Amino acid sequence: MHRHGYKGRKFGRETDQRTALTRGLMRSLFKYKAINTTLAKAKEIRRPAEKLITIAKKGDLASRRLVIARLNDQSVGNDLVDNIAPQIKRNSGYLRIERTGFRRGDNSEMATISFVDQIEDKVETEEAPKAAKQPVAEKEDK
Repeated sequence: MHRHGYKGRKFGRETDQRTALTRGLMRSLFKYKAINTTLAKAKEIRRPAEKLITIAKKGDLASRRLVIARLNDQSVGNDLVDNIAPQIKRNSGYLRIERTGFRRGDNSEMATISFVDQIEDKVETEEAPKAAKQPVAEKEDK
């Protein structure tokens, strides 16, 4: 029996569990800009994550909805479309996988997956409150 035509790794999980695993890893990658995981999982999420970045670079409403639907997280999807994708200046090859050694428990090879370009976190400054609370004057005892 051949394995011809079969794509992807199974990770000993069923289809819905594999889908949830890749979505969770991609959410973490876009939220924290780099994650440490096994080499096989890093290699497996690189392709769909790069496709999502390419979709997010369009920036229109349809692509925003596609990104949110694939990630199952509205805040991370909006952050990807609004903050991360506009900072990327290349056409492909957005992610880098670096081997980091072996895990102590089961000796599986670990890797860090991160963006090739430096991604800045855009922190929105909070406006000062319009009406600051005045300190209450203490009553003097007579």
